[in-house]
Amino acid sequence: MDNKLEFAQRLRQAMEDAGLEPRPGVLLNLFNTHYWGRSVTFQAVSRWLRGEAIPAQDKLIVLAGILKIEPEVLRYGTAARHSVLQHRVRWEQDVGYLERETFEAFMKLPPPQRKLIREVIMTFASVHGTQ
Repeated sequence: MDNKLEFAQRLRQAMEDAGLEPRPGVLLNLFNTHYWGRSVTFQAVSRWLRGEAIPAQDKLIVLAGILKIEPEVLRYGTAARHSVLQHRVRWEQDVGYLERETFEAFMKLPPPQRKLIREVIMTFASVHGTQ
C-alpha cells in the first residue's frame, strides 16, 4: 500500500481514538489552534485525510500531540516503533563494556581513520558471513 494512504488510515484512526470525527473541518480547526506556524488550509488537511499528502515534520509533531500518539507511530505505524525498540534492546543487551569502549575510541578518531576502520570491520564481517 502507498505510504500516504497508510498515513491517512493512521491519522483517521488516531482521530477516532481521540473521540473526534475524522473530517477535514474538525482537524483543521483543532490543528490551527495548536500550531504556531502559518495556518494550514482546508485543502491541505483534506489531502492528509485522503492519503494524497503527508504533513511536514513540524506539523506531524503537532498532530501527534493533539491526538496523543507518538509522532513516529502516526507517521510510520507501530511496526517502525517495534523495530526501533528491538534495536535499542539489542544494543543494551548484546553490547558489553569492551565493545562500548571500542566504539568510544572509534568515535574519537578523525573521519578518514574512521572510514578505514569501518572498511576493515565490514571486510571481516563479509568474510564471516554476517552483515
